[in-house]
Parts: sequence; C-alpha cells; structure tokens
Amino acid sequence: MLDWWGDILMEYYAGSEGCGTTLINSAEWRRKPGSVGRATTGVLHIVDDEGRELPAGETGRIYFENGGAFSYLNDPAKTREAMNERGWATYGDIGHVDEDGYLFLSDRRADLILSGGVNVYPQEIENALLAHPAVEEVAVVGVPHEDFGEQPLAVVVLKAGEQPSGELAHAIVAQAAPSLSKVKWPQRLVFQHDLPRLETGKLLRRVLKERFRDEPLAGYDVRVPASSF
Repeated sequence: MLDWWGDILMEYYAGSEGCGTTLINSAEWRRKPGSVGRATTGVLHIVDDEGRELPAGETGRIYFENGGAFSYLNDPAKTREAMNERGWATYGDIGHVDEDGYLFLSDRRADLILSGGVNVYPQEIENALLAHPAVEEVAVVGVPHEDFGEQPLAVVVLKAGEQPSGELAHAIVAQAAPSLSKVKWPQRLVFQHDLPRLETGKLLRRVLKERFRDEPLAGYDVRVPASSF
C-alpha cells in the first residue's frame, strides 16, 4: 500500500474506550513493518496472566497507564475486567513492544486458544497457513478437545480455480507446520466459500467459534506426524 500511495499514510491503534493510543507514520513503518507505532496517549505496558510486567519482545496483554478514564454503560463488571490492580486499562488485545517502544499486535484475548495449558494465538497460525499459494483467506478458532481443552481448527477460503480436497488440506497444514510449534498445528481444516464479516470487512470470528463449538470434528483431519520433519 505504501508503494502505491507513497509515504503519506498514518496508522493508529486505539478504541472507543479512549484508554490509550499509538501512532506510526509511513517512514517509521518501513523501519518497523507490522508495528502500530509508539504510544501517543498513555504509557504502554505488556503484562502476563499473573499481572507481571513483561520485558521488550515478550508477548502479553496490552495495557495503558494514564491514558484516560472510561466506563462501559450499565456494565460495571466489564469495566472492572478492563482494569488491573494498578489502574491500567486494556482493550483486551495481545501483543509485544520492541526495544524502541514500538507496539506489535498479536491477537485479541477473547480469541486466544488454550490448548493443553499453552496459550495459542490464532494470528500466528493464520499467517503460516496464508503462505500456501492456494490459500486466499483463513481464520483459526479453538474447538473443544477432550484431553487438551481446546484445539485449533482452520477455516480456509481457496483462491479462484483451486478445488478443495483432503490432499490439499494436508498440504496446506504440512507447509505451515515447520514454522509452528506442535501445539499450534491445526488438527482440523474446513474449506468454505467465504468467511463471515461485517460490512466494514471485520472478521466475525465469534460466528465461526459458535458454529464449530458444536462441530469440533468438521472438515478434514489434518494432524501432521512429527516424523514428517
């Protein structure tokens, strides 16, 4: 997009709650591809599940300190959930900051897959699956698993001219597997014509989660033997 429009674009990360903002310009983005910038409102903190602040490079929940007060209408419980004991506020997203204070988003906390006690972020799996030349779009959600609690299921939209098959399903996962730890390998893969989205283009991941919660064995079994690598 920068090559098309030139270095005139600005990207920001914020929310309607107004608890914090980051901003990055085009020149910065070329140096820090994938970042949403440094904090312009509030002070950034990355925190683990036990509430401990994490150093640069480690992934956790994103909080802002002194970014602005807010409350959800008629929902004090949700307001409390958005704050930690230090008074820092979060939009509920996951990410990390680098040594220069630039923020990189990983996922929404609500989209997190907990498999065998390990936090699995769908975006990482989706990026790996998108590297296959037959894949147009992909969404990964957690579905119930008797032993591990949840397991990743991939919903894939193929590029025009590609035909869904078990062989292709296995090939898509096999090419992604070497770049993912074993717990992140999708166990099931479903082909669809499209993904549910709002008119704005935002993925309705909850629609997929609700559907496949009741159909955890939908699609193809694409478990990859560890001996393949």
